[in-house]
Amino acid sequence: MTSTAPDATTSWFETAFASAPIMAILRGMGVERSLRLSETAWGLGIDSVEVPLQTEEDERALRAVVALAAERGKVVGAGTVVTAHQVDVAAAAGAAYLVSPGLDAAIVRAAESAGIPILPGVATPSEVQLALSLGLRWVKAFPATWLGPDWFGHIRGPFPQMRFVATGGLHAGNVQRYLDAGVRVAAVGSALEDASQLTRLSEILGSRP
Repeated sequence: MTSTAPDATTSWFETAFASAPIMAILRGMGVERSLRLSETAWGLGIDSVEVPLQTEEDERALRAVVALAAERGKVVGAGTVVTAHQVDVAAAAGAAYLVSPGLDAAIVRAAESAGIPILPGVATPSEVQLALSLGLRWVKAFPATWLGPDWFGHIRGPFPQMRFVATGGLHAGNVQRYLDAGVRVAAVGSALEDASQLTRLSEILGSRP
């Protein structure tokens, strides 16, 4: 792959997340469950699915979800990327983007060299400023429920150009508060297996412009 410039990465996320403000994270769910919940997410109108990479089974799940997504024109990301080796694994599995729990400049550069957009995790103004210096305009705010919705209002003051994807502890009952606080995308996981939450998520997705 060719190197991905920061501007290209920004444009990629703008396009990928344009249609829905919610994404799905399928952590440690195995192949069959990941496939089933991916179908659930896509059926709701959630276009982007992330499969965290922590075990060999996760890698198999990622490959399977990527293959299914290709048939439906959806994008799949690889999450919990904390080493440069995982960048290579994710690329080989066909991941369209990467997500990290923290901010590591070496991994950001490895992702750029591999031609894959990356969402690194941030939780402080210093980390947001570092991400900005690395040319990033999209970052993951983690853990979102620990930070709280008010954090986003405060952080957008000095960093109005940053777009945030909120992850960690979100579900149908609290996700709207984060979207109202200015989060561009909010991530849910186990909510996809709760019928009552699916109804609320569908309502939230249906009410977005």
